[in-house]
Amino acid sequence: MDWGLKNRLSRIIKPKTGKTVMLAVDHGYFLGPTSGLEEPHKTIQPLTPFADSLMLTRGVLRSSIDPAIAPPIVLRVSGGTSILSELSNEGIITSMEDAVRLNVSGVALSIFVGGEFERQTLLSLAELVDLGEKYGIPVLAVTAVGKEMARDARYLSLACRIAGELGAHLVKTYYCEDFESVVRSCPVPVVIAGGKKIDEFDALELSHKAVREGAVGVDMGRNIFQAENPLAMIQAVRAVVHEDATPQQAYDLYCSIKK
Repeated sequence: MDWGLKNRLSRIIKPKTGKTVMLAVDHGYFLGPTSGLEEPHKTIQPLTPFADSLMLTRGVLRSSIDPAIAPPIVLRVSGGTSILSELSNEGIITSMEDAVRLNVSGVALSIFVGGEFERQTLLSLAELVDLGEKYGIPVLAVTAVGKEMARDARYLSLACRIAGELGAHLVKTYYCEDFESVVRSCPVPVVIAGGKKIDEFDALELSHKAVREGAVGVDMGRNIFQAENPLAMIQAVRAVVHEDATPQQAYDLYCSIKK
């Protein structure tokens, strides 16, 4: 791994703690105007001081994020489908040259192990890794779940290991029972996805369990920007990830800030 790639990765995973709080706000690329992200600028801007990085598309980055105060960017570069179609039929939709122009710290692509277009997405990941090595930009592989696959340790270990074997520098996956085995069998750092909106305390507990069991952090979206108080929630998540706060301590902080 060359210097530039290491430097960019250190912007995402903070060297002081070895952890990261990524704010995922890329949902619109296949969901359209997601609840809470109807006006991206209004949602994202107040949260940026507390995010170690933002995961989003180039359209939202250019139109909605102030370059003077933006945290490191992990750019979503896969897509081409919507919630109305077969999601696994994705391809690379953003060039690495454009990623360089946007001065991103990483690029992200979904793989659909078990999906109809599994091979296509895995070949896209391999191609993106080649480009990432060429330009010194880390690649985050997102382990999307095929329709027939359960979110269990057996499946997630398979998807994460394949991503690591193909050269991804970082993997985003779901938390599950026996999550430690998923992390242990993946040769690169793992962050967890927040998934669908759940109760604030439960989301903090999920983050705590994942980090305790080996994740280097979270890439959380809906459980932050759809929270009753997003600003309080992202600070509570930071307390869990970077300060080793218990779920109760973090929830107390959330309630305190919310007041």
